[in-house]
Amino acid sequence: MADFMVIASGNSSRQVAAMADHLERALKQNSIDILGKEGVGQADWVLLDTAEVIVHLFRPEVREFYQLEKMWDKAAGEDVVHISAES
Repeated sequence: MADFMVIASGNSSRQVAAMADHLERALKQNSIDILGKEGVGQADWVLLDTAEVIVHLFRPEVREFYQLEKMWDKAAGEDVVHISAES
């Protein structure tokens, strides 16, 4: 699937869209191709796929609903790192 997965939240659709835009520009500046991009129009859940890394950007309610982190929390042999701005 991918070597790494990043899951992050923005406080609003506008912030999620801005995060996606900033990340897309940074990836392009570093010559990293984006193979897939979904959800930018509504910006509730934006996905950026570079093959090696898949980035999911959510509004908090949408992130809570889908709970993607739980898919890997108990996976044997997988490293899950939780980083929070509140920490």
